[in-house]
Amino acid sequence: MKHSQFGFLTLATAVAAAGAFARQQTPPAPNPDMHYQIGPDSLPRDGVPKGDVRGPFTLPSEAYPGTQHTYWIYVPAQYDPKVAASLMIFNDGQAFKNMDGDLRAPNVLDNLIYRREIPVMVAVFINPGRRPDQPEPTPQNWGDRDTNRPAEYNSLDDKYARVVVDELMPALYKDYNISRDPDRRGIGGASSGAIAAFTVAWERPSEFRKVLSIVGSFTNLRGGDAYSDIVRRSDKKPLRIYLQDGRNDNRGVGREGNYDERRDWFLQNVRLMRALSEKGYDLNYTWGIGRHGQKQGGAIMPDMMRWLWRDHPVSVDPTDAVERAFNEPAPKIGAGPVRH
Repeated sequence: MKHSQFGFLTLATAVAAAGAFARQQTPPAPNPDMHYQIGPDSLPRDGVPKGDVRGPFTLPSEAYPGTQHTYWIYVPAQYDPKVAASLMIFNDGQAFKNMDGDLRAPNVLDNLIYRREIPVMVAVFINPGRRPDQPEPTPQNWGDRDTNRPAEYNSLDDKYARVVVDELMPALYKDYNISRDPDRRGIGGASSGAIAAFTVAWERPSEFRKVLSIVGSFTNLRGGDAYSDIVRRSDKKPLRIYLQDGRNDNRGVGREGNYDERRDWFLQNVRLMRALSEKGYDLNYTWGIGRHGQKQGGAIMPDMMRWLWRDHPVSVDPTDAVERAFNEPAPKIGAGPVRH
């Protein structure tokens, strides 16, 4: 009997060991982001004039008392203070201006403006609000746990729109000649920054009409999954929207294994796309295979920008040598910004 028990235990141990060995030999599943890499339009190119990234600047907030927003301003080499420039605002500015990250927006803007694929535009990289005693968000820590980011970006109200329209825009107008035409203004972001961008345009279409959304958090963090129904029951607004998401984004499975479709990022992005399509919005979207991050969004960001800004004025005069040439830097007029 003892021999039999010993033999049984030995067999069980051997089977367990064999299973563990097999698991060790099974290769991990491929990373779904592995094929998404930034291209030449997101890298510095020889001969392309570089814009200036100025800042950081600090913007006190009345919409969120006791907080402040840090922001940087990209001024293209082609900016002429006598000519009104278009405007693009990027939430989570530290990520979009990070020249070692997945987005590298200053390079994208340099390259596309130089080739006249997008208009001459000033860009703003604005971080979530924080109290003076809280840390500044970084590319490694976007601030969900220690700044005002969750309340500002995920809430379906007009408070963050007030930050952008009523607080940031007047500060920009003081130093730069920015177009007052809402069709010449865009706003974008990633994750919670993307739903915040949509909310700004949704609340203030008289100010912003272009939206760039990378893995947008249109989920029930603070009720964001309601947007598809809100879009369906609301009058159509004059917005142009580009949505990007991946099939391996956060799919709504909690720690205990329970599925909640209201927390399924990919599903909710698709639901919003369907609602916007049904209402006839000027819409583009790209569904990839990636996770919750900026890998695919960074890889296609030049194309997202080209599509959003595809209607900027062009000349079809075959004798127009200026239009057919690269967009060279504007003449320098003194130093520093020009006030208006």
